Amino acid sequence: MLTKVVKSSFLFFLAGLAEIGGGYLIWIWLRNDAGFVWGILGGIILIIYGVIPALQQFPSFGRIYAAYGGIFIIMSILWGWWIDGIKPDTYDWLGTFVGLIGTAIILWSPRKKV
Repeated sequence: MLTKVVKSSFLFFLAGLAEIGGGYLIWIWLRNDAGFVWGILGGIILIIYGVIPALQQFPSFGRIYAAYGGIFIIMSILWGWWIDGIKPDTYDWLGTFVGLIGTAIILWSPRKKV
């Protein structure tokens, strides 16, 4: 069970890094008038992001993406803090905590086998 949790957590982290990083490169391209190469690189990374969740062992596409949402929330808050220098406030942390609780419930709650 622990191995499954570690692997799924690692894949969620990679997916978050790819989605946020790819989106950020496109943001830089469009918002900061950076070169077209930034947009292309961001698009390639976003394609990789689309593949990573398919490597999860969970059988339900919907649950994978719903649970990933919680991971995406915390990674986005941390990205904004570390990369953009916007320190999270109490409400950012509270919302992140609620999202992670939801993620844990979706992924690891005991279920009946169908």
